[in-house]
Formats: sequence, C-alpha cells, structure tokens
Amino acid sequence: MKVLIAEDELVSRRLLQSMLVRLGYEVVVASDGVEAQSILLAPDGPRLAILDWMMPRADGLAVCRAIRQQARAYVYVIVLTSKDRKEDLVAAFDAEVDDFITKPYESAELRARLRSGERVLHLEATLLETQSMLQHQATHDSLTGLWNRGMIHEQLAMELKRTARSGEPLAVIMADLDHFKQINDRHGHAAGDEVLREASARMRGVLRDHDSISRYGGEEFLVLLPRASAQVALAVAERIRAAVASTPVSVGDESLPVTLSMGLATTIDHPAGLEPLIAAADAALYRAKAAGRNRIEA
Repeated sequence: MKVLIAEDELVSRRLLQSMLVRLGYEVVVASDGVEAQSILLAPDGPRLAILDWMMPRADGLAVCRAIRQQARAYVYVIVLTSKDRKEDLVAAFDAEVDDFITKPYESAELRARLRSGERVLHLEATLLETQSMLQHQATHDSLTGLWNRGMIHEQLAMELKRTARSGEPLAVIMADLDHFKQINDRHGHAAGDEVLREASARMRGVLRDHDSISRYGGEEFLVLLPRASAQVALAVAERIRAAVASTPVSVGDESLPVTLSMGLATTIDHPAGLEPLIAAADAALYRAKAAGRNRIEA
C-alpha cells in the first residue's frame, strides 16, 4: 500500500522512510505541507498519510483540513508530534486527524497504527461497494441489467422538463416480445430468461449513445429517445426490430425465432406529460399486435 511521509527534517524523514519500506509499504515523500497536500489531492494520491505536525508552508493540521474538504477519496491521516497536552490533542481531532504518534516512537507502534488505518480504509471500500451494489439493484432489472420501471420513469420526467425548456422533440417506444408466453410454456422459464437477456442486449446494442431502455415489466420494454423527431424515432425503432428478429436465439440445442412489436409516440403529438405519452405508445403497441406483430405502429 502507498503511504505519504511529510516531514521537513531530512534525517527523521529518511529514518521513517526506511522503516516503512521494511514493513512493505510503497513510500512517497514530501518535505513541506504544501507539497504533501498536492500529492494527497492527486487522483492517484496515497490513502495513508503520516504528517509531521510542524512543517514549513502548512502544518500537518492545515493539510488534514484541506484534504478533508477537497479529497475525492478518504485519506487516513496519522500526525507525528511531540505535543502531548490535552488541548493539543483536542485541536488535532478537531482538524479531523485519525490518529497520532508521539515522538519518539517505535517501529512496532507505527506498524500497529498503520494496520489500523488499513482496516479503516478496507472497511470504507467494502461499504462503498455495498452501497454501489444496492444502488444498482434499486435502479436496474436483475435479469437483463437494463433500467427498471421506476428509473426509466424518473429519467423520462427529467427529459420532459428539458424538452419543455428547449422545445426539442422527445419520443418513447413501448416494445413487447411476440408470443413470449409460448416460449415459456414450450421451452421453460430458463429458456424465456435467456431470450429476454439476448433480446435486451440486441436492443441496447443499436440505440444511440443518449437513448435509454428499461425492462418495463415481464417481456415489455420502454425505450426513451431524447431529441428524436418521429422520423428519427421510426428509424431507431426499425433498427431495434431488425436486430431482435435478425437471428434466432440459441438456447441449448434449440434456435428460437424472436420478434418484437412496438408502439411509438412523440411529444409533438402528445405534449401533455409522462402518463399520456406512455399511454399513447402503449395504444400504438396494441395496434402493432393486432396488425400482425413484428412491426411498428406510431
């Protein structure tokens, strides 16, 4: 693990550096507080720092305050000090220092405090990973990896506000896999899941960079097309339809033909808001089903 040493006294700095190298750390050194702050605020800066309290240009507490305000990732800060008055320790903790070592110190004590810092950083990384996973689960469909219904509604509401300000058109596509119940009934739900995953990947693969797609429910999908006129939206819808129908989906030893029916609506024809726009796309989808499936109705 990378550790920053900020110490202006050359002999002390080299002694500490040698000690840390023996303990297996990658060491970065700074000779004053401003240099230490610059290193710690760099994108790849160390996450562990040992700062001397008294340094030129900026002392250890000033550096700690600065990185607490500006650093994107948490830095565990240990301050080296000869101060041992209660008011000094209170000042250090007020500056959000994590730990301190009183000079002179021993190698065993330093190692124990660094290990404590590593445990804190590992715990933080675990918590952030868990938070990210829970956030993903709350906004994405677990089977297909697409946005879920709540997330696409939130995004659509934002795009409708932007459209109202800019006057640019917005289109939505309601899409439904044809005869999907037959796939589940004849080949089993595992085959149906594979068809959903593959169809989702094909649809996502032909969208524009700023388009969005969600699994709206069951075998139904909602596609959001910002800045798309009816003509542009029809072209995107045709790419989606063709991509899904292009080749059968391989499930085990079987090849299952898959097609998609779609209904399209734009804010040009339905400017009233989220629910009317989705309702119009849904009505167009039913017309596509009634007209023979594997087609687009606008």
